[in-house]
Amino acid sequence: MKNELVELDGLQLANLLRAGIYRLFEKTDHINKINVFPVPDGDTGTNMSLTLSAVLASLNRSPEPHAGSMLVRAADAALDGARGNSGAILAQFLLGLGDGAGHLARLSIGEFVLALRKGASYAKEALSQPREGTILTVLREFADAAEAQAARSPDFHSLFTHSLTRVNEALEATRNQLEELRAANVVDAGALGFVEVLEGMRRFLDTGELGTVVAPLHVGDELMAGSAAPSIDQDYRYCTECLVTAKTGEDIDLRLLRETLSASGASLVVSGSKRKAKIHVHVDDPESIFRIAEGFGELSGQKADDMRMQQSAAHHRRTQRVAVVVDSGADVPEEFVERLGIHIVPVRIHFATHSYLDKVSMTPAEFYRELVTNPEHPKTSQPPPGDFRRMFEFLASHYDAVVSVNLTSRHSGTWDAATKAAQRVATEGKPVSALDSRNASVGQGLVAIAAAEAASKGVDAPAVVVVAQTAMDNTQTFALLGSIDFAVRGGRVPAIVGKVARLLGLNVILRTWPDGRISAGGGLFGPLKLRSRFARFVVRRYRVDPAKETVRILVGHGDRQEEGRLLADELIAKYPKGSVEFCALTDMGPAIGVHGGPGTLIVGLHRMPKD
Repeated sequence: MKNELVELDGLQLANLLRAGIYRLFEKTDHINKINVFPVPDGDTGTNMSLTLSAVLASLNRSPEPHAGSMLVRAADAALDGARGNSGAILAQFLLGLGDGAGHLARLSIGEFVLALRKGASYAKEALSQPREGTILTVLREFADAAEAQAARSPDFHSLFTHSLTRVNEALEATRNQLEELRAANVVDAGALGFVEVLEGMRRFLDTGELGTVVAPLHVGDELMAGSAAPSIDQDYRYCTECLVTAKTGEDIDLRLLRETLSASGASLVVSGSKRKAKIHVHVDDPESIFRIAEGFGELSGQKADDMRMQQSAAHHRRTQRVAVVVDSGADVPEEFVERLGIHIVPVRIHFATHSYLDKVSMTPAEFYRELVTNPEHPKTSQPPPGDFRRMFEFLASHYDAVVSVNLTSRHSGTWDAATKAAQRVATEGKPVSALDSRNASVGQGLVAIAAAEAASKGVDAPAVVVVAQTAMDNTQTFALLGSIDFAVRGGRVPAIVGKVARLLGLNVILRTWPDGRISAGGGLFGPLKLRSRFARFVVRRYRVDPAKETVRILVGHGDRQEEGRLLADELIAKYPKGSVEFCALTDMGPAIGVHGGPGTLIVGLHRMPKD
């Protein structure tokens, strides 16, 4: 590239952005490692990379020679793809650039500086409580430094070279501007991410090379020296995001939206325009945010990341090399999830036009209440591959490998979505295994528990996969439907079969089969001692030799906790003394519950050889 560059067109701007994005990709893992503000969840680098991945995809679709149009396109892509606090701020910064220069075919130094000013201003306005010592500081410092350098030279090369000196000083100063950063002895992760983008741009101006797209490198413990993981009592659990698109003929009032959400949680960022807005906020009740957002336009892209689990992953024991993931089709007691660090990607639940994140924005109890009162029978859908990819990317930056245990492929596309995401992440040098559990609900949960226990012992990914596959071969699930009416409503059972079952007083039992099918496996006539007869049915079909093996049992219930507890007691009593390793109770989600409704009881059993 020429030594002197006084204007930028759309193609040149696009290459500058590409170079900056590639540099960010190189540094993603390190940025994750130093992430302690606003929460130490270790995902700032991943969120910034995912946000700018959307920008990169938009740049690569087709060339755009008009500088302003290119910036508008980039901003729109960033808004759609924004992830996390830092991603939402980046999107708002790009939106300001686009609004400031959208009409310009080419950008001079002066016009570029004005656009930077607007971008920095937009970014600050997006936050309900802007703080110094963050990415906002380096955005403003870059605009100030660029303006000062523009007065001395009209050349973009010198602008980046001289401005970065001041920006790096501002970055280093963040180490002492916030208590969280000072305690951990690190600079702000979001600020560092933006500086790395600028460094990539300068590298391109110096050499004409865009850089190489590489998988983020794992950072060794030595980089964390003096950066002790802070133990922070989080006020809120879920990092919640959604996209709001204006309805036809209407505008989004960003100020009113921000004011309405301001008392809902922490780390609120509302970025966007009157046409489209991205919401990011930390809350305990994601559904409350989604309900408010629906009042301002069409809702999409709902997500809620569990920051408690993210913090655990970011600061996990160094002896654990593998992270274990499940989709929420698995029913796992909370104590196992927390003790073993099992990460969950939520399935979608749809009641007519309303969508929910399973077990996040809709609890199992809420699901069963809605199932009974809503005339529209719900549908479930697998998480999009992007949800899995985001989870895999984050975990791969903190572990050597990831193993995902997924709902049976015979009845859901969840495993396929996880596989697509795993393949994408694996091409970036991060080993991810997506497994078809051939099971569901508590059975899938037992497979995940076995995998997570193996991972907690420090074994490698192939060993975890072997443990999971062995568990799959030795796990069965039985479900006594609360009512066949819900299976008829959902189309799983023909109406005539439902009518006959009701006439005969037949209580249908579903079971899993070795090939992953879930279908009728028996039935019990009449209501008398139904729970006890179901326990006997299960024990007779899943036998245990107490001399050679033990059995692990999970019991799930469809909003009938006491019935579930009594069933668990009966199962323990009916198996030979000492043969039950554990029998735990959990809520049953929609994977089976959608077909059986309230009152459904489900049992998963995993046979384990004695040592």
